[in-house]
Amino acid sequence: MMQAYKMTSLLRTGVSMGVFDALAGGPATAEAVADRLGCAPRGMRILLNALVAVGLAEERDGNYTLPPGVADLLVAGGPGYLGDMVKVMSSDWEWDALKRLDDAVRRGGTVLEVHAETPGYQYWEDFAAYAVAVARPTAGVVADALKSWASGRESIDVLDVACGHGLYGLTLAQRNPQANVWALDWPNVLTQVETHAGQLGVRDRLHQVPGDMFQVPLGGPYDAILVTNVLHHFSEQRAGELLARLAPALKPDGKIVLVGFTLGDENPADDPAPHLFSILMLAWTYEGEVHSIAAYDRMLTAAGFTTGRRHDVPGLAFRVLVADKAG
Repeated sequence: MMQAYKMTSLLRTGVSMGVFDALAGGPATAEAVADRLGCAPRGMRILLNALVAVGLAEERDGNYTLPPGVADLLVAGGPGYLGDMVKVMSSDWEWDALKRLDDAVRRGGTVLEVHAETPGYQYWEDFAAYAVAVARPTAGVVADALKSWASGRESIDVLDVACGHGLYGLTLAQRNPQANVWALDWPNVLTQVETHAGQLGVRDRLHQVPGDMFQVPLGGPYDAILVTNVLHHFSEQRAGELLARLAPALKPDGKIVLVGFTLGDENPADDPAPHLFSILMLAWTYEGEVHSIAAYDRMLTAAGFTTGRRHDVPGLAFRVLVADKAG
């Protein structure tokens, strides 16, 4: 555990320098890779040997290659490429926050001047640009959960709150040609949402709502409201206030969808991911933490919704909760 950061640094460096891309064409010497990437042969030799040591490269007779499976995940352009996620899962912003974890524990919240709740925070630009690989399967679960409901509607107006990359709302629009999406987030994030909308062929059905989700006029009413990967940034009370603010913007027969980590009744050792994410929220927000399903149900009920129907995301720790307006 004390030296796990060294493996992270190797992975980050291999991605950022393009080492895995350089080895994608077949065996190459350290000198050839260094020449291709414009760096010192000595530095590349030491880096490649370290990548071999952690299983991200192989060496034989002075030539380096990629082990089976590595190219699928770490060579840019492939359908399973995850390399850019180093800019999200091992970002400098998260590392800087966690370096002050002891202070955050003492205070009970972030001690940083600039953090996850700061308007226009630059990290969210990287999140919007590079988290698509992990968001895609979750967005598919959301679209599948709403499939039968959506198919019977002549039009679907969707409000995607704190949309980030926008993939949840955009996937709904891609699968339902009668759907339009209103993407709400900071202006510096919405630029990337527009890019993704163009890639998915739904740019003409995207509308931007720049600003603070607690303050900006919401418009509506909407057929569906998506609140994805954001409620864990706040206390249960504050998150409930946001849901209560959204309730009047949803049509009586509309759906509200929540996405994020959730806590269950398991021992933390049996389900570590949400507890480790709560540590990041402790260091990175004022009052954020991962909430339990019971807490989400309390928030939904208090805001005027039914309790959420749970959908799991295969292979990921996220949960999707779908609720209706009560009564």
